[in-house]
Amino acid sequence: MGQFKFTVTPIQGLYVIEPKVFGDNRGYFTETYNYEDFKAQGLDMVFVQDNQSKSRKGVLRGMHFQTKYPQGKLVRVIKGEVFDVAIDLRRKSKTYGQWYGVLLTQENKKQFYVPEGFAHGFLVTSNEAEFVYKCTNLYHPEHEGGIAWNDPDINIQWPLEEIEEILLSEKDKNASTLEESKIEF
Repeated sequence: MGQFKFTVTPIQGLYVIEPKVFGDNRGYFTETYNYEDFKAQGLDMVFVQDNQSKSRKGVLRGMHFQTKYPQGKLVRVIKGEVFDVAIDLRRKSKTYGQWYGVLLTQENKKQFYVPEGFAHGFLVTSNEAEFVYKCTNLYHPEHEGGIAWNDPDINIQWPLEEIEEILLSEKDKNASTLEESKIEF
């Protein structure tokens, strides 16, 4: 036990998680998830699906959520770097509509736990990134929604200084603002 440092963010339920890394001249070893360590921090979730994506610089995926089958996500980068963001969509929360972001890189090996009731997305800031995540619920595309990545009321401070072009899916280009979406979590 005790293979992780859990940092509570200003938004209840969001955690930045740093695993212990054991390295030598051969490379390194790290645990990326341990049920007992997570449970000891109050993170007693069950993961039912693992995903991986590869994207190039400037790709912005998000801000996604599922309404009927909300997903908690434990996310990390295994190659490159991304700026990862979560938006609190829980209407009764003191931090409703607020966002939190963290730089996840293959070097820092940080992870980000985003619980149910949040929109989630990321911007690739390196030339290429491979992103992996565990989910607490299965993907149900018919219940997926999105919040505009550039919603002026949320005002996410994306690190765009070195990004020549933001690359979005058609779905993400047409996402609603938080005010328009009328989401209930």
